[in-house]
Amino acid sequence: MGAALTAAALLLAPAIPASATPAADPGDTTIGVATRPAGDDGLPDDRTRFSYAAGPGQTVTDRVYIGNTGTERQDFTVYATDGFNTETGEFALLATDEQPSGIGAWVRFENGEDRILLTLEPDEARLLTFTVTFPADATPGDHVGGLVASVLEDGAQVSLDRRVATAIYARVSGELQPRLTISNLRAEHRGDWWNPFGGTVVLDYTIDNPGNVALAANLTAGARTFFWIPVTGDKGGKVPVLLPGNSASYRLELTGVGQWLYLDPFLTIRPFADTDDKDAQLLQVAPTSRDVVLIVPPWTALLALVLVAGVVLFIRWRRKRQDQQAIAWMEETEKRAREEAEAALAEGSAVPDDSEAVTPG
Repeated sequence: MGAALTAAALLLAPAIPASATPAADPGDTTIGVATRPAGDDGLPDDRTRFSYAAGPGQTVTDRVYIGNTGTERQDFTVYATDGFNTETGEFALLATDEQPSGIGAWVRFENGEDRILLTLEPDEARLLTFTVTFPADATPGDHVGGLVASVLEDGAQVSLDRRVATAIYARVSGELQPRLTISNLRAEHRGDWWNPFGGTVVLDYTIDNPGNVALAANLTAGARTFFWIPVTGDKGGKVPVLLPGNSASYRLELTGVGQWLYLDPFLTIRPFADTDDKDAQLLQVAPTSRDVVLIVPPWTALLALVLVAGVVLFIRWRRKRQDQQAIAWMEETEKRAREEAEAALAEGSAVPDDSEAVTPG
């Protein structure tokens, strides 16, 4: 029989130990793995991710705890890999069988290899030391990946690769170019055609990170009409961290937007470095805005105007027709009066004058 298919389940580890499986009832067999950064003293610390800043060619050393939170003895594979953003902006890591080309390739464990195998008893944890060597040709800016602890759960048809990861952020010294842009902004008005005062503007847009710094952003969206008069309150939100060279697409809805004929939906993002690093928080990143013209005819109002205009035109036509009929009647009456007068005059001219008659002698 061929090899079983392998599915992957990835969980980013929070500050406390995290299990890749939910808690089970007593007596059930569970498989779980947890990771947690450790300090110089070898004890777990409160870091939520591994963060480093160094120059090309430098090496940093760090430690991580790997724990078996399951109920059986398990074999674990620990390795580093590259991170990226999905199409919808979520942070993700390369699949287990994909070879990293970024920061995932910079990590080496105490065995000198890019991955290490561990066998742990239930509730057992192991402290691992690893190094991150910044290549001599490393480009300035942020390089992001994750330190992964993986356990393979065999199934009859599918083998499930359970992974827990702690993010790695490495900043290479040099010129930083923090920047986010908005592209592919599209707007659509949805609502009942007969209700000119209600509706929803749906904004679809893409945010790109063409710079070299991982950035999040605060977002503001709204809609205006003629003379920049706002037709809805501004709606706020947050864009998750977008890694350098990555893009993500989102959708946002503005409710209560009427049919104002002319609409100008807009979107503004104010990028910032979402990190506890105070130096990174001082980065000044210019906000970016985009807008789009949207024509939304108020059909009910237009229909009412058409009806009113039709009534007015009908009344004017009717009055004009009545005036024309009155004029025609008057002209006809005058014509008849003239004809009768002329006929009477002609009849009077045909009667002989008695004063001119000759009396016989």
